[in-house]
Amino acid sequence: MRVAFVGKGGSGKSVIAGTFARLLSRTGAPVLALDSDPLPGLAFSLGAEVTDAPIPDDAVEEKPEGEEGMPYRLRAGLSADDAVERYAARAPDDVRFLQFGKLRGHAAALMRSQVAYREIVHGLSEHRWSLVGDLPGGTRQPFFGWAGFADIVVVVVEPTAKSILSARRLSRLADDPEGPSRVVAVVNKARDGGDAATVGARSRLEVIASVPWDEAVAEAERAGRAPIDAAPESAGVRAVASIVTYLHEERTR
Repeated sequence: MRVAFVGKGGSGKSVIAGTFARLLSRTGAPVLALDSDPLPGLAFSLGAEVTDAPIPDDAVEEKPEGEEGMPYRLRAGLSADDAVERYAARAPDDVRFLQFGKLRGHAAALMRSQVAYREIVHGLSEHRWSLVGDLPGGTRQPFFGWAGFADIVVVVVEPTAKSILSARRLSRLADDPEGPSRVVAVVNKARDGGDAATVGARSRLEVIASVPWDEAVAEAERAGRAPIDAAPESAGVRAVASIVTYLHEERTR
C-alpha cells in the first residue's frame, strides 16, 4: 500500500497519517512513514523521536556538468533501499521514519536533503515497503510531486468552509495522468452525522471515513504525544483503524 495524506494546514492530517502508519504496521506490513512537510508534525503523531535533522549532505553528490534537473543525485553506490536502512529512524511498532528535515531558515539549506529524500522515495523497490506519507499542508505543495509515490491520496477535511474549499482544489490531483489511481476524502473532527455528506457533496470527493471530534486525541496533541499511545481505545484512533481496514480490504479485492 502506498498512501499519501494531504489537506489544509491544521486539518489533522499528521495525526491521522501517524496513527494510520502505526496501525498498518501492526497488520504485519513493513511500513515506511514519509514526512515531506517542512513543519513539525508526523514525528509527534508516530511517537518517534522528534528531530529537525535532515538527511546528511553526504547522501548526495553533484551531478556531472550538463545533466538536467537538480544539481545533485543520490551518491554513487548508495541505493534507495540502503539509504532507508542508513537514514530512516525507528519509530514504535517497527515503523521506519524518513524526513527531509524541518525549516529553521531559508529553504535552500534543505536542498541536498530534499534531493536525497525524493531520490530515495522514488527509487525504493516496489514491494519492499508500504509507504505512508504526510505531505505539506495547503493546496500548492502537493502538486509539486511530493505525492508521486502514492497509489491513493487521502484528503483530510474538517467540516468547515475553508477546509472543504481546500479539499475541492486538492481533488485536482486526480487529473494528473501520472498521478494517484484514486483521490478520496476522510472527514476529521466531525461533530455531526451529516458532516460526511456535506464534505462529499461540496468537495466532490468520495468520503471513505469520518473521524469524530475526540477530546482524548486533542489532549494527546496538546501534550505532544501520539494518540495511539495516549488514548489507544479512543473513538478517533478506532476510526483511523477503520480506514486501515477499508484500504487494505479494497487493495486485496
